[in-house]
Parts: sequence; C-alpha cells; structure tokens
Amino acid sequence: HEREHDREISELAARHSEEMEKLRAELKEEQRHLLDELQQQMAATHRAEQEQAQLQSQTLHSLELEALRLTLNNMHTSQLELTQSNLRKEKETALVELREMLNDKRAQEVAILQSRHQLEWERIKEQCLKEKEDL
Repeated sequence: HEREHDREISELAARHSEEMEKLRAELKEEQRHLLDELQQQMAATHRAEQEQAQLQSQTLHSLELEALRLTLNNMHTSQLELTQSNLRKEKETALVELREMLNDKRAQEVAILQSRHQLEWERIKEQCLKEKEDL
C-alpha cells in the first residue's frame, strides 16, 4: 500500500513536473508572442510619430516659404510703386523742361519773325516812299 502510495506520488510529481514544464513553455511562448506584438506596436507608433513630425516639419517649412514669398511679393510691389512714382515725377519734370524749352524757342522764333517783319515793313515803307518820290 505504501509502495503504491509512493508510486502514485511519484507519478503525480512527474505529471506535475511535466505540466509545469508544459505551462512554462506555453508561458514563455505567450511572453515571446506578447513581446513581439509589443515591439511591432512600438515600431508602428515610432513610425507614425516620425511621419507626423516630418509632416509637421514640412507644413512649417511650407508656411515659412509662403510667408517669405508674400513678404518678397509685398517688397516687390512696394519697389514697383516707388519706381513708378519716380518715373512719373521724372516724366513730369522732363515735360515741364521740354515745355519751357519749346516756349523759349517759340518766343525766339516769334521775336525773329517780328524783327524780320519789322525790317520787311521798313523796306516796303522805304520802297513805297521812294516810289512816291519818283512819281
């Protein structure tokens, strides 16, 4: 009876050891599986964070470029307006100078024509007087 009891205890101990080994193996497999899954999740999260950071960086870069483009466009517009204003002033000044020059030239030509007219008038008057005397 005692031997039977010892044999049963040995069998139970052996079964217990086998089951414990089997449970340990299953537990290790499950741990390995969970660890792999966790590593995959962490890698996916890391990739997503990197993509998000890259997207934010690109968006920020795009916004900075747009701000620079707008600033440059505003500066260019201001420069064009200033250049236009300067050209308008130069044109007005040139027109005033040209008008003055033309008025002076016209006055000179009028004076010359009046002088010629006066001389011609005097000559005709003298000729008229001469012809009168001759008559």
